[in-house]
Amino acid sequence: MFASLKDLAAALAAGETTSEKLTEEALTRIEDPKGEGARTYTDVFTEGARAEAKASDALRAAGIVPSPLAGIPISVKDLFDIRGKVTMAGSVARKDEPAAAADAPAVARLRAAGAVILGRTNMTEFAFSGLGLNPHYGTPKNPYDRATGRIPGGSSSGAAISVTDGMAAAGIGTDTGGSVRIPSALNGLTGFKPTARRVPTEGAFPLSWSLDSIGPLARSVACCALLDAIMAGETPKPAAPLPVKGMRLVVPGTIVLDDMDEHVAKSFEAALDKLSSAGAILEEKSFEWLLEIPASNKAGGFAPTEAYAIHRELLSRKEADYDPRVGTRIQGGAKMLAADYVILQRRRAEIQAIANAATREYDAVLMPSVPVVAPSISSLETDDHLYHSTNMLMLRNPSLGNFLDRSAVSLPCHEAGTGPVGLMVVGETMGDAKTLAVAAGIEAALAR
Repeated sequence: MFASLKDLAAALAAGETTSEKLTEEALTRIEDPKGEGARTYTDVFTEGARAEAKASDALRAAGIVPSPLAGIPISVKDLFDIRGKVTMAGSVARKDEPAAAADAPAVARLRAAGAVILGRTNMTEFAFSGLGLNPHYGTPKNPYDRATGRIPGGSSSGAAISVTDGMAAAGIGTDTGGSVRIPSALNGLTGFKPTARRVPTEGAFPLSWSLDSIGPLARSVACCALLDAIMAGETPKPAAPLPVKGMRLVVPGTIVLDDMDEHVAKSFEAALDKLSSAGAILEEKSFEWLLEIPASNKAGGFAPTEAYAIHRELLSRKEADYDPRVGTRIQGGAKMLAADYVILQRRRAEIQAIANAATREYDAVLMPSVPVVAPSISSLETDDHLYHSTNMLMLRNPSLGNFLDRSAVSLPCHEAGTGPVGLMVVGETMGDAKTLAVAAGIEAALAR
């Protein structure tokens, strides 16, 4: 894994390394036949990345450094438009579609900030699963217990492995029901889901217009804050951690603690004990209103219904090219009545208002990012029932934040050498700066 973005920027500024050297290190790891590169990247921009790195070094030598991200190699998920290339979105069904006329705004902002774009990373087809399996391009293996071959989490599977394996300094993904936070949690990374409207989603192949958001996967909260600011069109500022002493934190007693495996439960409790010892004021509270979220989705939900609207024409022509597990879920979206969809939109606003009132007095809501460690790939490839039940379990906690449109960070909270576990720090809608500051304080406390 690369050093943090802050440390890489400092090394570049001090002349201790160059963008060309960092880029070649990443490309070497991508091309290593013994590594996960072939399953992690669907398209590697080898010559383009080398040219960008060379240009970055030349600009730096002339005193031009557009941002702290300048010269640092980054990966982007396969659903972002890249000028001159077809946006495949982890599928083969779009191979005959026209190439993108321009970079997605989020990618264009990264380029303008001086980032070196290494290539596109693998993902669940059309982003419609939290597990990360892809029958078209293969499934990259989680770095934990690689001999067993555990899932990377999804849908931003390749984004996570590109970072863990040093094939990029950070990865850019999307999060509709946890697709940044799930792979971050399962692979021991930090992932940030912003309030959706802060980062433009144009040029990112959609799953759900109502729920999609764009966020980073990286080493630390500070790394995520830098990437988020750039993609949101804001001036990057150092993320100042809020002190944990006196921080008011609440753990919901409803839904989010159900079905935890023993390792996740112990890791989560140990993290809470550290925060309490550091002076945080912790409270567990029954949030019965959380039950209204799955209840409101019983008629269909946003993701399958909107995905069907997006895919209906392509499915009619290319259904045989879809992953059957993805295609079946999308087809299910045809069943929702227009009246039920309108009611869901109204009910969402009502539940958001209830949630805002319930959490206003706290600095953050805490929960396990996902309730279990990464299962094996082989156990899910051949068992449809297990695949779907595990997918729902993975999505359960993070998808609450998408429905509420909250900002949220997943932080690693496991002991080194054990199965990765994520602690999710959930803030307020448009309270992204505070969420990152709270998460940075918690990150520091957990590291002690």
